[in-house]
Amino acid sequence: MDELKGFFKQAGQEFLNAAGQAAMGAAKEVVGSVINEIFVKKEAETKRILPSIKNMRVLGETQSNLGPYSEVQDYETILNSCLTSGSLFEDPLFPASNESLMFSRRPDRYIEWLRPHEIVENPQFFVEGYSRFDVQQGELGDCWLLAATANLTSESSLFFRVIPPEQSFQENYAGIFHFRFWQYGKWVDVIIDDRLPTYRGELLYMHSAEKNEFWSALLEKAYAKLHGSYEALKGGTTCEAMEDFTGGVSEWFDLKEAPPNLFTILQKAAERNSMMGCSIEADPNVLEAETPQGLIRGHAYSITKVCLIDIVTPNRQGKIPMIRMRNPWGNEAEWNGPWSDSSPEWRYIPEEQKQEIGLNFDRDGEFWMTFQDFLTHFDRVELCNLSPESFSKTSDDQHSGKRKWEMSMYEGEWTPGVTAGGCRNFLDTFWHNPQYIITLVDPDEQDEDGNCTVIVALMQKNRRSKRNMGMECLTIGFAIYSLTERDLENRPQGINFFKYKSSVGRSPHFINTREVCARFNLPPGHYLIVPSTFDPNEEGEFIIRVFSETKNNMEENDDHVGYGDDSNKVVPGFPTPKPVDPQKEGLRRLFDSIAGKDMEVDWMELKRILDHSMRDDLPKAVVYNRQTAYNAFETQAGTQDEMPGDACGLLSLICGPFLKGTPFEEQLGGNDQSNKRLIEESPTAIVDETHGFSKDVCRSMVAMLDADKSGKLGFEEFEALLSDIAKWKAIFKTYDTENSGRISGFQLREALNSAGYHLNNRVLNALGHRYGSRDGKIAFDDFLICAVKIKTYIEIFKERDTEKNETATFTLEEWIEQTIYS
Repeated sequence: MDELKGFFKQAGQEFLNAAGQAAMGAAKEVVGSVINEIFVKKEAETKRILPSIKNMRVLGETQSNLGPYSEVQDYETILNSCLTSGSLFEDPLFPASNESLMFSRRPDRYIEWLRPHEIVENPQFFVEGYSRFDVQQGELGDCWLLAATANLTSESSLFFRVIPPEQSFQENYAGIFHFRFWQYGKWVDVIIDDRLPTYRGELLYMHSAEKNEFWSALLEKAYAKLHGSYEALKGGTTCEAMEDFTGGVSEWFDLKEAPPNLFTILQKAAERNSMMGCSIEADPNVLEAETPQGLIRGHAYSITKVCLIDIVTPNRQGKIPMIRMRNPWGNEAEWNGPWSDSSPEWRYIPEEQKQEIGLNFDRDGEFWMTFQDFLTHFDRVELCNLSPESFSKTSDDQHSGKRKWEMSMYEGEWTPGVTAGGCRNFLDTFWHNPQYIITLVDPDEQDEDGNCTVIVALMQKNRRSKRNMGMECLTIGFAIYSLTERDLENRPQGINFFKYKSSVGRSPHFINTREVCARFNLPPGHYLIVPSTFDPNEEGEFIIRVFSETKNNMEENDDHVGYGDDSNKVVPGFPTPKPVDPQKEGLRRLFDSIAGKDMEVDWMELKRILDHSMRDDLPKAVVYNRQTAYNAFETQAGTQDEMPGDACGLLSLICGPFLKGTPFEEQLGGNDQSNKRLIEESPTAIVDETHGFSKDVCRSMVAMLDADKSGKLGFEEFEALLSDIAKWKAIFKTYDTENSGRISGFQLREALNSAGYHLNNRVLNALGHRYGSRDGKIAFDDFLICAVKIKTYIEIFKERDTEKNETATFTLEEWIEQTIYS
């Protein structure tokens, strides 16, 4: 809530600044815009502070987490409602306002949002079908999107999956349209109204060569809505849009270091309907500067054909490797070198060959060049390999003769202090990153070495849509390691595996793009893939996909959830119980003294015990001198010979300080001079302080053992609880080597393993989000509640898992009752 207060304080200050700068007549408009910008920029921070907003549904898909909207929009429902009422749809989630245009500044002129019938007399969704020439760039720097859109028009099954064809401005028109995009493993339906940004009656952004054709402008608006604003589309790679149109996986090649078989790679990619684009490195001093050959720097071109063309000259004949490209501007800005439009080289090409390749010399932005000139003048080529799901079922027959990739995919996340271990440079934390195993069985056909072609693609999620909040892409990459059969027994691989094992493959770079991708040629076998950010403790979500020519098996290399064996457990060195156990007797006297007339302990009485007896274990704004600070476990946990036959085991460990001044103090060693603490102030003290155990912690502890749900514990339950607390405290101190009252989140897995609980990354991430601090630390009381929750929920589940098959059944009422109370 302090963060929210700070947010509103800042909003108020910016409001006053804006009001002071504006004249009274224009104050409302200027100030209102500033407030809108503040709220847009702060929206993510508010959601982070308010966990109840975390899992919102958006863009017509339940729990997609693809944007900041809470309303679910269904195209058919809204369309029918508008047709019934006779109204035109206005999208409340992407309004016709400046916020939908830009997030970093206000427009430099008045932008009017008009519907197509307000722009032209006879608007059409398609005019005489569709083609790559329907894609013309406007004032927005999204040529990467236009290049991919032009490519999309070359494949009807892909085109109509993204752009449903039944839409019209005549039949059942209600001002509503919808488009489909692939987003992180799911196809999402994006609904928009048809109000488009214009200036002086002309479309401001993407448009068609035909003034009354609007499918491309509406597609761009839907894509802008998907990412939060039109401005969010400024700058990108053709790969990104091609993947969102197909669900495929993209690769790119530096043409100055092109592999010798690149033309073959591109030719085979074209035969598999891959989408391809290319670009020239930008001039840092000139935006979209033109080269002497008529090419535009920093501009994305689409590759529309790759083939060998027959050539016949007076001296020789044969085939020449050629590439056809298109400038999304769709104008006369074309290549003017050899094989350009109307150049003399074309006279050596037979007429039937010209007809076969569809040669024309229109000033339409499309041109041909030789592959060698392509390598000389371009810097980068991108291709999108289509996944098995890229084609709809209706297109299976059309593509039945073409080979398809085999694909596996997993979703994951990096959580600071838990699973965000950084790259291999950070060996101590690297092994905490998520890990995935792929198994390659059959080599590729026609591979002379018997190896397998593998494409690994790591994509970070939801970054472009958060650019308005200052969130740019993380620097990401991955490493691949070979696994033996013995290695497969470890889940996950620990630090020693990476300490002594070298990778067999890596991403080409750690880079701050949405996706990193690399192609490998590996022998059949088992391989471990470790995706990571470059630096540790960077938070993000990702998907990892593996494409191969033959089938691959992929699984997460993670621990199971449940109880483990006793081999790793840390057990406090309590004295062996005697026939008459003085420890239990002392505990009974303590219980009787605090339980009151009802002979039970409630959460308030438990809190008083824990706050007093463990006040030195909780994190404070001071640190203790490590040489002299009191360590109850080290002091009290010894052998039977070191401890007299009294109650100085468990009871002393937990309740010794609480019994000061009582008749039990001497019996429990409470007056031992060695128990005195030497406390000193530290200039590097941790800032936040604790005020004892929270009500939630204490109530959860009671609920863990409160079988009859009375809200109180009897003696046997009280004894069992203190035994658990003693065990968890001993484990915590094992990992809290600096006696700070905190451990690193990276140690949470090992600490809970020591307590006998095995957890996977998903559960550990949830614990890190719920109980970790901003610096990735877990405080002592938070560690206790982690252990309490885990034990409680495992017991609840196992009680219902009567068949011992890892399945339990609850009614909604039963589940709510169990979880609310615990």
